[in-house]
Amino acid sequence: MQAMAPADVVVHGARAFFSAMRAGGEMDPTIPLAPVRAFAEPPHVDDAADLLSDAPINSIGYAFTSSAYVIGAAGEKAMTDRLTERTKGIPVVATCAASLEALPMLEASRIAFITPPWFDAELNGLGRSYYEAAGFEVVFSASCEIPSDQKLITPEGLFAFATSNVPESAEAVVIGGNGFRAVGTIDALEKALDRPVLTANQVLFWAMLRAAGAPATAVKNYGRLFAL
Repeated sequence: MQAMAPADVVVHGARAFFSAMRAGGEMDPTIPLAPVRAFAEPPHVDDAADLLSDAPINSIGYAFTSSAYVIGAAGEKAMTDRLTERTKGIPVVATCAASLEALPMLEASRIAFITPPWFDAELNGLGRSYYEAAGFEVVFSASCEIPSDQKLITPEGLFAFATSNVPESAEAVVIGGNGFRAVGTIDALEKALDRPVLTANQVLFWAMLRAAGAPATAVKNYGRLFAL
């Protein structure tokens, strides 16, 4: 996010405990649903938001895509409302909710949906259902077929998978997973596919700028989204 940020925007961060991740960022090849659901619940993320709210900030982004797929849009909204109370009014925005706001503004109703390789078929299916429940047609849905290791993710691998699999019928590409190294592909993918691309950290940062009252149009080379 700091790489995308305009010169006068500073990004602070706080981490929260995630039981599926071990020391050094090691995880199993696919992540189980129970820790994903628990991440959105008190106390850990609430404590992190509370501590972060003491910094000189104007908005907070919840950077964990998969929990929204598990708890649904209503659960995601209840979580951000709870966290905003904990931050004493600093607005908290969430990744997936941000994408639901952005897609209509990009005039996209048919999407290609790509998730990280550590999302199994069940979690990918929950993500697909999240967008279908919001009224979008998912014309392609799959976990990216590259190594399931955050340290081995490259923009080139994601670019190759997307350009080989996104169908012509898709009006936008949605790439889930805040732990997925994806922002480096946005500009190249939009040029290659000639349609908007949303990645988890990009669309979350867009929502954070809007919530903070900062001009999103100051961000360059990270997608058509920031022209809105």
